Amino acid sequence: MTTAEQTPVQTQEPKAPERSRWMAVCAVALGTFLLVTAEQLPIGLLTSVGSALSVSEGTAGLMVTVPSIVAAFAAPLVPMLVGSMDRRVLLLGLMALMTVSNLASALAPNFAVLVGSRVLVGIAIGGFWAVASGLAVRLVTPEDVPRATAVIFGGVGAANVFGVPLGTLVGDLTGWRIAFSSLSALALVTLVALLAVLPGLAASQAIRPKLLMEQLRNPGARVGIIATVLIVFGHFAAYTFVSPALQKLSGIDERYVGPLLFGFGMAGMIGNFVAGSALSRRVHRSVLVISVALAVAMPLFLLLGRTAVGGAVLLIVWGLSYGGVSVGLQTWMIKSAPRAVEAASSLWVAVFNLSIGLGALVGGVIVDTLTLQGVLWLGGACSLLAALAIWTARTNDALR
Repeated sequence: MTTAEQTPVQTQEPKAPERSRWMAVCAVALGTFLLVTAEQLPIGLLTSVGSALSVSEGTAGLMVTVPSIVAAFAAPLVPMLVGSMDRRVLLLGLMALMTVSNLASALAPNFAVLVGSRVLVGIAIGGFWAVASGLAVRLVTPEDVPRATAVIFGGVGAANVFGVPLGTLVGDLTGWRIAFSSLSALALVTLVALLAVLPGLAASQAIRPKLLMEQLRNPGARVGIIATVLIVFGHFAAYTFVSPALQKLSGIDERYVGPLLFGFGMAGMIGNFVAGSALSRRVHRSVLVISVALAVAMPLFLLLGRTAVGGAVLLIVWGLSYGGVSVGLQTWMIKSAPRAVEAASSLWVAVFNLSIGLGALVGGVIVDTLTLQGVLWLGGACSLLAALAIWTARTNDALR
């Protein structure tokens, strides 16, 4: 891949800022924290919502499935529909939509209205991610981009470690409607923060289907998309069933699964920032190491995870490795398509979200029809294939 392969319309990317706006980066990170918390919080509220609105837990699971699928389509569609709208205005509008949609969830009189509100949440998630994931290049100087990207994606780890558990606790203590109301209040706080510190972000170019498809002809971006599909699909095929794996394969008592998953999330946060530091020096090698580590950690569960200690250690290694995936692959996309960051990011967010849903779906089929061990083999095999794809880009100067 060379920049010469980019079309003329892609040469309009604004020049890098002369100084880093770290307050704006932190406000965007607060936004990513909110997005992930809003997307995953219903997992902890399925029973209470199902009971209150007279639906089964399986049906209540649509609160998670629907926004994920909607977000996958919204990621490329929202930037295309808004055209050249200032991205600051777009982000503020999407955060306002997040505020209103979560309030609608809290006030929903029946499950149909609740699912409808979750469709709006999905639109806000996909649209916000499509812009925010590549925003570091617009807010900080070039040498600070990997670090700023790590801060933005640090909101993901923080949501898994703190946001979702605390939201679930609020729901357990005060009711699920209060939990959704709290999300709406947090969205309003984020909206005010973005309004206060986010600078004007003129659109570099209007996103069109042709521009999105051009990213698939960009060798570096194409490898990044392939690696994203393989790693995220494999991870969620296996991680969705990590609780039964810890109990049945490692012999860990159910009481300790929660604390271990908290440890997984903390390890992921550490991995995110370690990867951010490494990416500032060597992008290709860092992403390759992450994919190889995942390819090793998941299958090793079947060999070394047969004891409680072994299972716990491998879970932490898994968490450290996966923690660097988002920041690593997003940095890869930025480096691969420096003149079409938003288009490449939109495509990346779309395949990321689709891979989450498909991975969990296929993992469930394997667990139900074959064996629990099968998802760990699948996760490792997918990461290994991703590593091989990443290896093919070793001669790409932009990714060194």
